[in-house]
Amino acid sequence: MNNPAIPASAELILPAPAKLNLMLHILGRRADGYHELQTLFQFLDFGDELGFALRNDGQIHLHTEIAGVPHDSNLIVRAARLLQAASGTALGADIWLDKRLPMGGGIGGGSSDAATTLLGLNHLWGAQLSEDQLAALGLQLGADVPVFVRGRAAFAEGVGERLTPVTLEEPWFLVVAPQVFVSTAEVFSDPELTRDTPPIKVRSLLAGGGHNDCLPVVQKRYPEVRNALILLNKFVQAKLTGTGACIFGSFPNRDDADKVARQLPDHLPSFVAKGRNISMLQRTLEALARK
Repeated sequence: MNNPAIPASAELILPAPAKLNLMLHILGRRADGYHELQTLFQFLDFGDELGFALRNDGQIHLHTEIAGVPHDSNLIVRAARLLQAASGTALGADIWLDKRLPMGGGIGGGSSDAATTLLGLNHLWGAQLSEDQLAALGLQLGADVPVFVRGRAAFAEGVGERLTPVTLEEPWFLVVAPQVFVSTAEVFSDPELTRDTPPIKVRSLLAGGGHNDCLPVVQKRYPEVRNALILLNKFVQAKLTGTGACIFGSFPNRDDADKVARQLPDHLPSFVAKGRNISMLQRTLEALARK
């Protein structure tokens, strides 16, 4: 597949899929300041794409600039250096990113990029770290990263690190991206955030339970998100993913999702994607392993 953002010199090209939080309950705040959560993750067959090429000098060079993110602070670079240290390799990498997912959207762009970097370079360097080892490295980068490393739809607890794989229906989703960056830290520090939702069992969740405790705070703080929710709710039950800013609705088929997408105003970017219980990254790596 020809991708102008990733040169022909890339030896390995991998997807970094988006995810949705289908619900998000906040059970309480821990002594360390983090929150006890329960959330349900599912992947989408849409996301960023990364290209990798070996370097023999040990250097990690991300060739794609992200506005406002210094090179050495980028999660991709941090993931690569973390894997270098953990594996003891002397190899480095050139990395290119085709950025399609909005930053601050709650669909996992940065975390997914980091996970794809860990898995991609583990493959390219022949580091042979296990999935458990890579997930542990990922947790050092962010609570969502292990979800993308494991690549299976999951019920997550704790700060998001305790994962129970689940099998969900795989509907089509219309994802709408209001043009605003939502600060996760600000949402979680808001005094009005609900922090005492009772724990829920996976069984009752799969039967259709669950909501997003962040929704009232995000709607209050970000009118762009509130307005988008009002608009999408005219067509389908609209939900917030994570702390936002992206919102979504589910549909039984692509035609229905496309039909609503065509009725959205031009100033409100959106995309249609299919829910996936096994991520496109896992599928691609499994195909590589069979070759």
